[in-house]
Amino acid sequence: MHRRSLLFALAALALGACATTPPVSPGAGPPELEAVYGIWADRSGVTVRVASNGCTAKADFTFFVERKAQATTIAFARRRLDRCRSFVAAHADLSFSYEELGLSRGEAVFLMNPLVEDASPAGRAGP
Repeated sequence: MHRRSLLFALAALALGACATTPPVSPGAGPPELEAVYGIWADRSGVTVRVASNGCTAKADFTFFVERKAQATTIAFARRRLDRCRSFVAAHADLSFSYEELGLSRGEAVFLMNPLVEDASPAGRAGP
């Protein structure tokens, strides 16, 4: 009886870890940072393209800006997972104003997130 209970407990732990840990591809960087499909800046601010199952919103993300010496870096991380279930992989474009990010327009900024290919059918069109 104890052996069977131990097997059930181990199976539950293994399945629980699979359900809560997002997959990370090799070389994708720290798991805390969201892999991005693209990022661009214009007069109004910065837009970052991320993976979405259909429910990704700007409120689901946070950012961190760091200034050291003469370099400014920015990193984006997901606060909440997108738990929607769409049939086709897609992306979401999230726009942040320079004021929101605490940046000056025209300031050089280095992205800390890993940049990956958007393999979704909608991603082939670009911004």
